[in-house]
Amino acid sequence: MNRDHIEGGIRNLRGRAKTAAGAVLGRPSPQVDGAIDQVAGAAQVAYGRARDTAEELTRDGRHLAHEAQSRVHDARERAQDLYDKAEHRGRDLYREAGKRGRHYRGRAEHHGRALAARADDNRLATAAILAGVAFGLGWLIRGDRR
Repeated sequence: MNRDHIEGGIRNLRGRAKTAAGAVLGRPSPQVDGAIDQVAGAAQVAYGRARDTAEELTRDGRHLAHEAQSRVHDARERAQDLYDKAEHRGRDLYREAGKRGRHYRGRAEHHGRALAARADDNRLATAAILAGVAFGLGWLIRGDRR
């Protein structure tokens, strides 16, 4: 686990909290920001996993290269080839995680804006839904149900 796992997870949770708070308060801006943070956090976690994989493969490649020094020339070349492939794969994973993160962020922004516009266009229905959700949550949370 590395820094990107932790920071990405925290950002994802913070985004969930913002989205929930925006929904409860009926404010679309925090919902959009929360959705963006969720997607960015998930992308950062994916990048952290890709980075860990690349580091593990790099360590494995170095270990194999060290052992190959005492072996025949072909084994040394194979270890270097594995190292190069691991490094290339790690870079590919990094680029792919970045592309996916940007893609999902764009989709989240688009859907967030559409949701905000829909809520703005239907203010009465949005208020009624939020009131119903608030009533239901209050009923569920209330301890005494006689």
